[in-house]
Amino acid sequence: MAKKEMEVVKGLDVRRYMGRWYEIASFPSRFQPKDGVNTRATYTLREDGATVNVLNETWSGGKRGFIEGTAYKADPASDEAKLKVKFYVPPFLPVIPVVGDYWVLFIDDDYQYALIGQPSRKYLWILCRQTHLSEEIYNQLVERAKAEGYDVSKLHKTPQADPPPEGDAAPKDTKGIWWFKSLIGK
Repeated sequence: MAKKEMEVVKGLDVRRYMGRWYEIASFPSRFQPKDGVNTRATYTLREDGATVNVLNETWSGGKRGFIEGTAYKADPASDEAKLKVKFYVPPFLPVIPVVGDYWVLFIDDDYQYALIGQPSRKYLWILCRQTHLSEEIYNQLVERAKAEGYDVSKLHKTPQADPPPEGDAAPKDTKGIWWFKSLIGK
């Protein structure tokens, strides 16, 4: 049976969406460190008002791994929150852009928590402005993902420290390759 088209958020206020989001849960990628904790994303709108700077960070073995990229609407004329995320892949030369899909499936009215998916349904993220999300809301988001055809048994909760670590307080691990690979779903 063909799965129905995923419902995505319409009329996303990109400016309100900017800032830091903590990963509450996600589908594990085999390229992501199994011991990755405190995973988070920080979004900053560029002056053009259309391009978003993306900083993804995680801590593994006490080291901060991070990757930077950009996001933009897949179709600027559409009001659907279907974004493309582009990362430039070091340490390979030449530097090649890797592009993935980032679909906002749900966001609450106060822009405090969000459900992010992809058309392949191989990747799913639950994000929150705080390091913790109530069990009730978490379960609502899981149910919504299930209704959109995701296999929610694959969801893995991401450990988050409270308070979260400072940005550059840890030694850097610049490999970060798993961010790209998880995006392209290879």
